[in-house]
Amino acid sequence: MKILDFQRLIRAFGYSMKGLKQAFHNETACQQELILLFVLTPVVFFLDISGLERIFLVVSLLFVLIVEILNTAIKTIVNLVSPELHPLARYAKDLGSAAVFLSLVLGLLVWAGILGNRYLF
Repeated sequence: MKILDFQRLIRAFGYSMKGLKQAFHNETACQQELILLFVLTPVVFFLDISGLERIFLVVSLLFVLIVEILNTAIKTIVNLVSPELHPLARYAKDLGSAAVFLSLVLGLLVWAGILGNRYLF
């Protein structure tokens, strides 16, 4: 077994890119969050904040997108194994949705905290 198997890394990268492409072509929420990421990331470089604060702002946007992609994966697998309506399927989907909601709240708190501290307080 090789420690650095470049062929495996290249295949894994390809699978990741395929997953990102599918998420952004098929999921409206992923598209919306990607737009937010592309619009707000350049904005952080025009703000009078520290480098660490910039990192927190961008990471909070990426975190929302990551959670949304995981939620999409949960919904997809639930739909595969339980195409009919089932209380546990609904529960799993609701938990994924709750995770997305909490990631959005976290993102808002990070942005409000950093920008509020810098510009309002």
